[in-house]
Amino acid sequence: MASQGAPAVHPAVQTSKSFTPRIFSGIQPSGGLTLGNYLGALRRFVEKQEEGIETIYCLVDLHAITVWQDPERLRHQTREAAAAFIAAGIDPARSILFNQSQVTGHAELAWILNCVARIGWMYRMTQFKDKTAGKNAENSSLGLLAYPSLMAADILLYHATHVPVGEDQKQHLELARDIAAKFNHDYGEEFFPITEPVIEGAGTRVMSLRDGAKKMSKSDPSDQSRINLTDDADTIARKIRKAVTDPAPLPESVEGLKDRAEARNLVNIYAGLAATTPEAVIAEFAGAQFGSFKPKLAELAVSVLAPISTEMNRLMRDPAEIDRLLGEGAGRADAIAAPILDRTKDIVGFIRSRRG
Repeated sequence: MASQGAPAVHPAVQTSKSFTPRIFSGIQPSGGLTLGNYLGALRRFVEKQEEGIETIYCLVDLHAITVWQDPERLRHQTREAAAAFIAAGIDPARSILFNQSQVTGHAELAWILNCVARIGWMYRMTQFKDKTAGKNAENSSLGLLAYPSLMAADILLYHATHVPVGEDQKQHLELARDIAAKFNHDYGEEFFPITEPVIEGAGTRVMSLRDGAKKMSKSDPSDQSRINLTDDADTIARKIRKAVTDPAPLPESVEGLKDRAEARNLVNIYAGLAATTPEAVIAEFAGAQFGSFKPKLAELAVSVLAPISTEMNRLMRDPAEIDRLLGEGAGRADAIAAPILDRTKDIVGFIRSRRG
C-alpha cells in the first residue's frame, strides 16, 4: 500500500477525536523486494516511525494466496520481507511488525465487510481488470476479486486513520473509505474512521533500468531491469553502470527531462536515495554526461543499499528469531484489533458468549 502527489498528512493528522492517530500499511510477501519498494515504501515507513504516530506494518500473506503459492516459498518470502523491513530501519519495538495470517481478525472482519461491499464495486477495481486481462476472469480465484474488501478490513481492523499508499493502490483505499462510510451509515454509528491517504515524495515511482516507461518490477524477466534489496555492492554498481540512458548530457533544468524517460528515472533515483529533489540533482550535475553521472549514482546506491542487503542476509540466517519477532508483533496487533472486532460484532448483532 505504498508514491508521488499530495503533501504528507502527518503535520495535520486532522481526524475525529474519537480515533487515535494510527498509520497502517502492508506489503505482499511475494518475493524479490526492489529499490522501488525501498524508495516507494520501506523508507517512508521508517520516516513515519520517527514521527511519533503509532505505526503498524503488516506482511499481507492472506493477500498473497489470491494466486497459488508454494508453501515453503511463501514462508521464505515472508521472512525475507520481514528482514527487509528491519534492515531498512523498522524497529519491531517501536512499530508493530507482523504477518497478517497470525491475526485472525483480518479474515473475520473481511467477511463482515464482504457483506457490506457491493459486487459491482469489486468488478470496477482497475487491478482486477489488469490481472485478468486476456484471461477468463471466471477462472480467477474469488479471493482475487474480493481482496480489496480484505484490504479494507486490514485498515479498519485497527481504526487506522492514515495509510501510505501508492498510485496503484489509491483506488483500493478509496474503496475502503466507501466501505467504512456504508457500514457507518447502515448501522447508524460513526464506528470506522474514513481513512486518509498519505501520498508523497519525489522519486518514489522507480522505473526499470532497461525501459524508463515501465515500472521497476520483480516480475520483469530481466534481472538487469531492477536492483534487488538482496543484491550485493558489486551487483548494484554493475546494474547502474549498465542502465539504459541516452547520449545527451543532463539538462540545465528538470523540464529538459520531459521526453527522456531513462534520464529522468536515474535522476529521480539519485534524488530518492539522497533524500533531495530532482531539481537539486540537476543543479549539481547539469551538463554532465552519464559516463560521469552513473558512477556517482552507483556510489550513492551502494552506500545506501549495501548495508541493507548485508543486514538482511544476517537476519535470514536466524529464521527462528524472525518468527519470534513476527509473533510478538502479531500479539501486539491483536491487542488493538480484538476489541475493535468485538465491537463490530456487537454492532452487527452477533451473540458473543464467553467460552472456556
